[in-house]
Formats: sequence, C-alpha cells, structure tokens
Amino acid sequence: MAETRVIVVGNEKGGAGKSTIAMHLMTSLLYGGARVAIMDLDLRQCTSMRFCENRAAWLAGNDVKLPMPQTFRLSDDDVALAAGSEAEQVAAFEKAFLAAREVADFVLIDTPGGDTQITRMAHGLADLIVTPMNDSFVDFDMLGHVDPVTMELQKPSLYSQTVWEARKARAMAGQRQPLDWVVLRNRLATTEARNRKRLEDRLTALAKRVGFRMGPGLRDRVIYRELFPFGLTIADLSTQVRPVPVSLQHLAARQELRALMHSLGLAAFSGETLLAAQ
Repeated sequence: MAETRVIVVGNEKGGAGKSTIAMHLMTSLLYGGARVAIMDLDLRQCTSMRFCENRAAWLAGNDVKLPMPQTFRLSDDDVALAAGSEAEQVAAFEKAFLAAREVADFVLIDTPGGDTQITRMAHGLADLIVTPMNDSFVDFDMLGHVDPVTMELQKPSLYSQTVWEARKARAMAGQRQPLDWVVLRNRLATTEARNRKRLEDRLTALAKRVGFRMGPGLRDRVIYRELFPFGLTIADLSTQVRPVPVSLQHLAARQELRALMHSLGLAAFSGETLLAAQ
C-alpha cells in the first residue's frame, strides 16, 4: 500500500477560502478513486464537517449515491474541546490523525484562520500545504511585509514562518521528500491592472525567498456557495445530480477545478464526471 499523503489547507488569515478549496480537493480526490479522510481543526465553526453532514443528508434524502470521505472529528463535542486545554486538543488531534492515516490514501486537513498548537502540528505532518489567499495586499500581509514607502518586499511574515518551521521539522524527522507549498491566488476578480501586477511581483519575490509555488485558485463564483447546503461541489454535477440549474459558468468552474488539481500535482485526481449540457 502506498504511503498516505497529508494535505493541509492553511492560512492564518480568515476569509481566504480555505474550506471551499478543501471541499473541492476532497471531492476531486474521491472521484479520482482515492480513499479520503478529512479533519477539520476549526473546532468552533467546522465548515468542512458541516459540508460532509449536508452531503450525507442530501444523498440520503434524494436516494443518490456519490463518493463520501471518511470524517474524523477530534471529539464528540468540538466546541467544548475548543474551550478545553491545549493538552486535550493535542491528544485528540493525535488520536484522530493516527486513525485517519490508517484508512486513507489522503488525509485532508482544513485549518482555522488563526494560530493554534494543533494547526502547527498539522503543518509539521504535511506533504503538501495549500494556501489560498484573496488577491489583495491585505492577504499578502500574512505571508510577507512590504515597505509602505517603496512597496518593496521587506521580510516574510507570520504564516511563512509557520511553514518554515514545518519544513525544518520534516527535515529533522528524516523525510526524504521535501514539503511542497503552493499558494493559490483565490477568488480572483477584476481589479486595477497596476495593483495586480504590483502584488504579483511581490509574490514572485517572496516565493523565491521562502520556497512556495504559485497556482490558480477558484474565482468568486456563486456556484461554489450555492452548492454548499447540499454538500456538493462542481465535481458532483451530472445529468443525474443537478440541485441548481447548470450554465456555461458552471463549465468554466469545472475548468478552474481541473487547473487547480493539475497545479497541485494531483492531475490523476481531477474529479471528472460527465456534465452533459441540456
């Protein structure tokens, strides 16, 4: 059996689209035939776990069969665990992670927008870190600092340091494969061209300095939010699964998801289903 791969979707800034990316990675991997275990370290919100609950309920209510991940909650009451001690959270994470790794080809970990001990532990276990960011200097600030006068890159910021520590921990553990880090410019929208170019130049400079690759994210499309209550993603849509009307925009979204999987080195798990236009 091939070694289980660990994918962490992380960024200490909230609102960057981590859970949206995690849900689409999950369904794409499932359609590629992988056994997927998912963990959600945002103990209060648990968006990815809620998505999986919605999925199970919608499938049962509509007598539809689609691939499902295995979910590994840290406890029966994650909100109570969030209010508990750090030691309790660490013990719960270690137990759930070991169980997930035993049964899956991929362990996919969705992390909160903040710094916690279990989030740092997850990063230290990752083979691949996927960091979505909104296309703005507000989100860039969590990765790197720029000079407010010259706009030149000054130094890596907090989250870049977290990934750096994860890389060191992986090297010290004797892992032969280096940690792969991909930053996605997520929720792209039409913006002033000069500002976009300025941001792209700083990202390129920071990528060389701290060692990440840049990849395409997902645009800010209604369909990504529209399917959440059903526990579905664009990868699930077919002639039999259409909880919302299908348009050409949905086909464009499918292409985005395919490009995302290719950029992450997961082209074999591109989440293809047949989407026949009517």
